[in-house]
Amino acid sequence: MLKMIRLAGLAAALLMAAGSLGVPQTVLAQQTPPSAPAASPEPAPAPAAPVAAAPAKTTEVIENPYGLEALWKGGDIVARITLGILVIMSMGSWYVIITKVYEQARMGAQARATEKTFWRAPSVRQGAEGLKSGSPFRFIAESGLEASSTHTGLLGNVDLNTWVGMSLQRAIENVQSRMQDGLAFLATVGSTAPFVGLFGTVWGIYHALTAIGIAGQASIDKVAGPVGEALIMTALGLAVAVPAVLGYNWLIRRNKVAMDQVRGFGADLHAVLLSAKSASPVAARG
Repeated sequence: MLKMIRLAGLAAALLMAAGSLGVPQTVLAQQTPPSAPAASPEPAPAPAAPVAAAPAKTTEVIENPYGLEALWKGGDIVARITLGILVIMSMGSWYVIITKVYEQARMGAQARATEKTFWRAPSVRQGAEGLKSGSPFRFIAESGLEASSTHTGLLGNVDLNTWVGMSLQRAIENVQSRMQDGLAFLATVGSTAPFVGLFGTVWGIYHALTAIGIAGQASIDKVAGPVGEALIMTALGLAVAVPAVLGYNWLIRRNKVAMDQVRGFGADLHAVLLSAKSASPVAARG
Protein backbone atom coordinates (compact mmCIF):
# COMPACT_ATOMS: atom_id res chain seq x y z
CA MET A 1 0.00 0.00 0.00
CA LEU A 2 2.83 2.32 0.93
CA LYS A 3 4.62 1.46 -2.25
CA MET A 4 1.59 2.42 -4.35
CA ILE A 5 1.33 5.82 -2.60
CA ARG A 6 5.01 6.60 -3.42
CA LEU A 7 4.49 5.64 -7.07
CA ALA A 8 1.45 7.91 -7.31
CA GLY A 9 3.44 10.89 -5.86
CA LEU A 10 6.36 10.30 -8.24
CA ALA A 11 3.96 10.22 -11.18
CA ALA A 12 2.39 13.53 -10.10
CA ALA A 13 5.80 15.14 -9.83
CA LEU A 14 6.75 14.02 -13.33
CA LEU A 15 3.51 15.39 -14.73
CA MET A 16 4.16 18.79 -13.15
CA ALA A 17 7.71 18.99 -14.53
CA ALA A 18 6.51 18.09 -18.05
CA GLY A 19 3.87 20.85 -17.90
CA SER A 20 6.38 23.52 -17.00
CA LEU A 21 8.68 22.56 -19.91
CA GLY A 22 5.89 22.77 -22.50
CA VAL A 23 4.82 26.39 -21.91
CA PRO A 24 4.50 28.10 -25.31
CA GLN A 25 7.04 30.82 -26.18
CA THR A 26 4.28 33.22 -26.96
CA VAL A 27 3.22 33.21 -23.36
CA LEU A 28 6.78 33.96 -22.28
CA ALA A 29 7.01 36.69 -24.89
CA GLN A 30 3.81 38.21 -23.53
CA GLN A 31 5.16 38.16 -20.00
CA THR A 32 8.43 39.91 -21.09
CA PRO A 33 8.03 43.73 -21.00
CA PRO A 34 8.43 45.31 -24.44
CA SER A 35 11.78 47.03 -25.01
CA ALA A 36 11.82 50.83 -25.56
CA PRO A 37 11.74 51.86 -29.22
CA ALA A 38 15.01 53.18 -30.67
CA ALA A 39 15.35 56.93 -30.28
CA SER A 40 14.91 58.75 -33.52
CA PRO A 41 17.67 61.30 -34.39
CA GLU A 42 16.86 64.83 -33.18
CA PRO A 43 16.41 67.43 -35.95
CA ALA A 44 19.22 70.01 -36.31
CA PRO A 45 18.41 73.30 -34.58
CA ALA A 46 17.22 76.02 -36.89
CA PRO A 47 19.71 78.89 -37.41
CA ALA A 48 19.04 81.80 -35.11
CA ALA A 49 17.41 84.78 -36.71
CA PRO A 50 19.72 87.82 -37.00
CA VAL A 51 19.24 90.28 -34.19
CA ALA A 52 18.06 93.61 -35.47
CA ALA A 53 20.47 96.47 -34.68
CA ALA A 54 19.26 98.87 -32.05
CA PRO A 55 18.12 102.15 -33.55
CA ALA A 56 20.62 105.00 -33.11
CA LYS A 57 19.72 107.48 -30.42
CA THR A 58 18.61 110.74 -31.88
CA THR A 59 18.88 113.98 -29.93
CA GLU A 60 16.05 116.33 -30.51
CA VAL A 61 17.24 119.89 -30.98
CA ILE A 62 14.87 122.39 -29.49
CA GLU A 63 15.18 125.86 -30.94
CA ASN A 64 15.57 128.54 -28.30
CA PRO A 65 12.75 131.06 -28.82
CA TYR A 66 14.53 133.68 -26.71
CA GLY A 67 18.08 133.67 -28.15
CA LEU A 68 19.99 136.11 -30.29
CA GLU A 69 18.35 134.89 -33.48
CA ALA A 70 14.91 135.38 -31.98
CA LEU A 71 15.98 138.80 -30.74
CA TRP A 72 17.04 139.85 -34.24
CA LYS A 73 13.97 138.40 -35.97
CA GLY A 74 11.40 139.46 -33.42
CA GLY A 75 12.91 142.75 -32.30
CA ASP A 76 11.82 146.10 -33.68
CA ILE A 77 14.02 148.65 -35.44
CA VAL A 78 15.25 150.17 -32.17
CA ALA A 79 16.41 146.81 -30.81
CA ARG A 80 18.17 145.99 -34.08
CA ILE A 81 19.98 149.33 -34.19
CA THR A 82 21.10 148.89 -30.59
CA LEU A 83 22.36 145.39 -31.32
CA GLY A 84 24.18 146.64 -34.44
CA ILE A 85 25.90 149.41 -32.46
CA LEU A 86 27.17 146.91 -29.91
CA VAL A 87 28.48 144.61 -32.67
CA ILE A 88 30.32 147.51 -34.35
CA MET A 89 31.83 148.54 -31.02
CA SER A 90 33.03 145.03 -30.32
CA MET A 91 34.57 144.55 -33.78
CA GLY A 92 36.29 147.95 -33.60
CA SER A 93 37.69 147.22 -30.14
CA TRP A 94 39.23 143.91 -31.15
CA TYR A 95 40.64 145.44 -34.33
CA VAL A 96 42.36 148.20 -32.36
CA ILE A 97 43.70 145.76 -29.77
CA ILE A 98 45.17 143.37 -32.35
CA THR A 99 46.72 146.10 -34.53
CA LYS A 100 48.22 147.97 -31.57
CA VAL A 101 49.76 144.81 -30.15
CA TYR A 102 51.33 144.13 -33.55
CA GLU A 103 52.67 147.69 -33.81
CA GLN A 104 54.13 147.56 -30.33
CA ALA A 105 55.81 144.22 -31.00
CA ARG A 106 57.30 145.59 -34.22
CA MET A 107 58.53 148.69 -32.39
CA GLY A 108 60.22 146.50 -29.79
CA ALA A 109 62.03 144.61 -32.55
CA GLN A 110 63.10 147.92 -34.14
CA ALA A 111 64.44 149.12 -30.78
CA ARG A 112 66.58 146.00 -30.44
CA ALA A 113 67.87 146.41 -34.01
CA THR A 114 68.74 150.07 -33.28
CA GLU A 115 70.75 149.10 -30.23
CA LYS A 116 72.74 146.60 -32.29
CA THR A 117 73.45 148.63 -35.45
CA PHE A 118 72.91 152.37 -34.97
CA TRP A 119 75.48 153.10 -32.29
CA ARG A 120 78.17 151.15 -34.13
CA ALA A 121 77.90 153.25 -37.27
CA PRO A 122 80.71 155.77 -37.98
CA SER A 123 78.25 158.69 -38.20
CA VAL A 124 74.67 159.56 -37.36
CA ARG A 125 73.79 159.80 -41.05
CA GLN A 126 75.05 156.31 -41.83
CA GLY A 127 73.42 154.93 -38.69
CA ALA A 128 70.04 156.42 -39.68
CA GLU A 129 70.31 155.03 -43.21
CA GLY A 130 70.95 151.58 -41.75
CA LEU A 131 67.58 151.57 -39.99
CA LYS A 132 64.41 150.35 -41.66
CA SER A 133 62.16 152.82 -43.42
CA GLY A 134 59.20 153.72 -41.26
CA SER A 135 61.05 153.03 -38.04
CA PRO A 136 60.35 155.67 -35.36
CA PHE A 137 64.02 155.63 -34.41
CA ARG A 138 65.02 156.51 -37.96
CA PHE A 139 62.43 159.30 -37.96
CA ILE A 140 63.91 160.75 -34.76
CA ALA A 141 67.47 160.46 -36.05
CA GLU A 142 66.59 162.20 -39.33
CA SER A 143 64.77 164.95 -37.40
CA GLY A 144 67.89 165.54 -35.31
CA LEU A 145 70.11 165.66 -38.38
CA GLU A 146 67.77 168.12 -40.09
CA ALA A 147 67.73 170.35 -36.99
CA SER A 148 71.51 170.43 -36.79
CA SER A 149 71.85 171.21 -40.51
CA THR A 150 69.23 173.99 -40.55
CA HIS A 151 70.67 175.89 -37.60
CA THR A 152 71.28 178.95 -39.76
CA GLY A 153 69.77 182.39 -40.38
CA LEU A 154 67.29 183.43 -37.76
CA LEU A 155 67.42 179.96 -36.25
CA GLY A 156 71.13 180.53 -35.69
CA ASN A 157 70.21 183.04 -32.97
CA VAL A 158 68.78 180.15 -30.95
CA ASP A 159 71.16 178.14 -28.86
CA LEU A 160 72.13 174.92 -30.66
CA ASN A 161 71.39 172.80 -27.60
CA THR A 162 67.91 174.28 -27.29
CA TRP A 163 67.16 174.04 -31.01
CA VAL A 164 68.23 170.38 -31.36
CA GLY A 165 66.45 169.47 -28.13
CA MET A 166 63.22 171.10 -29.31
CA SER A 167 63.41 169.28 -32.66
CA LEU A 168 63.98 165.90 -31.02
CA GLN A 169 61.19 166.55 -28.52
CA ARG A 170 58.73 167.31 -31.32
CA ALA A 171 59.75 164.12 -33.11
CA ILE A 172 59.28 162.07 -29.93
CA GLU A 173 55.86 163.61 -29.32
CA ASN A 174 54.89 162.78 -32.90
CA VAL A 175 55.85 159.13 -32.32
CA GLN A 176 53.89 159.10 -29.06
CA SER A 177 50.84 160.52 -30.81
CA ARG A 178 50.97 157.78 -33.42
CA MET A 179 51.36 155.17 -30.70
CA GLN A 180 48.16 156.39 -29.04
CA ASP A 181 46.02 156.09 -32.16
CA GLY A 182 42.95 153.98 -31.42
CA LEU A 183 43.23 154.15 -27.65
CA ALA A 184 40.60 156.89 -27.51
CA PHE A 185 38.19 154.55 -29.31
CA LEU A 186 38.80 151.86 -26.69
CA ALA A 187 38.19 154.36 -23.89
CA THR A 188 34.96 155.49 -25.56
CA VAL A 189 33.69 151.95 -26.00
CA GLY A 190 34.61 151.00 -22.45
CA SER A 191 32.69 153.93 -21.02
CA THR A 192 29.61 153.93 -23.29
CA ALA A 193 28.94 150.26 -24.13
CA PRO A 194 27.31 149.50 -20.74
CA PHE A 195 24.92 152.42 -21.25
CA VAL A 196 24.06 151.26 -24.76
CA GLY A 197 23.25 147.84 -23.33
CA LEU A 198 21.26 149.51 -20.55
CA PHE A 199 19.23 151.35 -23.18
CA GLY A 200 18.40 147.99 -24.78
CA THR A 201 17.42 146.69 -21.34
CA VAL A 202 15.04 149.57 -20.74
CA TRP A 203 13.55 149.11 -24.19
CA GLY A 204 12.98 145.40 -23.54
CA ILE A 205 11.29 146.09 -20.21
CA TYR A 206 9.07 148.62 -21.96
CA HIS A 207 7.97 145.92 -24.40
CA ALA A 208 7.31 143.55 -21.48
CA LEU A 209 5.04 146.09 -19.78
CA THR A 210 3.27 146.72 -23.06
CA ALA A 211 2.65 142.99 -23.54
CA ILE A 212 1.27 142.73 -20.00
CA GLY A 213 -1.05 145.66 -20.57
CA ILE A 214 -2.39 144.24 -23.84
CA ALA A 215 -2.88 140.72 -22.48
CA GLY A 216 -4.36 141.90 -19.20
CA GLN A 217 -2.35 139.33 -17.23
CA ALA A 218 1.31 138.79 -16.42
CA SER A 219 1.65 135.27 -17.83
CA ILE A 220 5.13 133.90 -18.44
CA ASP A 221 4.59 133.46 -22.18
CA LYS A 222 3.79 137.15 -22.55
CA VAL A 223 6.73 138.42 -20.52
CA ALA A 224 9.52 135.91 -21.28
CA GLY A 225 10.36 137.32 -24.71
CA PRO A 226 10.76 141.00 -23.83
CA VAL A 227 12.50 140.26 -20.53
CA GLY A 228 14.90 137.87 -22.27
CA GLU A 229 15.61 140.59 -24.83
CA ALA A 230 16.40 143.03 -22.01
CA LEU A 231 18.79 140.60 -20.30
CA ILE A 232 20.57 139.83 -23.57
CA MET A 233 21.15 143.53 -24.20
CA THR A 234 22.62 143.96 -20.71
CA ALA A 235 24.96 141.00 -21.19
CA LEU A 236 26.07 142.24 -24.61
CA GLY A 237 26.84 145.70 -23.24
CA LEU A 238 29.10 144.22 -20.55
CA ALA A 239 30.71 141.78 -23.01
CA VAL A 240 31.68 144.71 -25.24
CA ALA A 241 32.85 147.06 -22.48
CA VAL A 242 35.03 144.69 -20.43
CA PRO A 243 37.51 143.72 -23.22
CA ALA A 244 37.75 147.37 -24.29
CA VAL A 245 38.67 148.55 -20.78
CA LEU A 246 41.16 145.73 -20.20
CA GLY A 247 42.72 146.25 -23.63
CA TYR A 248 43.01 150.00 -23.06
CA ASN A 249 44.85 149.60 -19.74
CA TRP A 250 47.13 146.90 -21.15
CA LEU A 251 48.06 148.92 -24.25
CA ILE A 252 48.72 152.04 -22.17
CA ARG A 253 51.21 150.06 -20.12
CA ARG A 254 52.95 148.67 -23.21
CA ASN A 255 53.06 152.16 -24.79
CA LYS A 256 54.80 153.48 -21.69
CA VAL A 257 57.52 150.86 -21.97
CA ALA A 258 57.99 151.56 -25.70
CA MET A 259 58.12 155.34 -25.21
CA ASP A 260 60.74 154.97 -22.49
CA GLN A 261 62.96 153.33 -25.11
CA VAL A 262 62.23 156.13 -27.59
CA ARG A 263 63.01 158.87 -25.08
CA GLY A 264 66.23 157.17 -24.10
CA PHE A 265 67.27 156.99 -27.74
CA GLY A 266 66.41 160.68 -28.22
CA ALA A 267 68.47 161.74 -25.21
CA ASP A 268 71.51 159.78 -26.39
CA LEU A 269 71.12 161.12 -29.92
CA HIS A 270 70.89 164.67 -28.58
CA ALA A 271 74.26 164.29 -26.87
CA VAL A 272 75.85 162.75 -29.97
CA LEU A 273 74.60 165.52 -32.25
CA LEU A 274 75.88 168.27 -29.94
CA SER A 275 79.28 166.63 -29.63
CA ALA A 276 79.54 166.16 -33.39
CA LYS A 277 78.54 169.80 -34.04
CA SER A 278 81.03 171.13 -31.52
CA ALA A 279 83.80 168.95 -32.89
CA SER A 280 83.31 170.08 -36.52
CA PRO A 281 84.42 173.73 -36.00
CA VAL A 282 87.52 172.52 -34.17
CA ALA A 283 88.38 170.23 -37.07
CA ALA A 284 87.83 173.07 -39.50
CA ARG A 285 90.20 175.34 -37.58
CA GLY A 286 92.83 172.61 -37.43
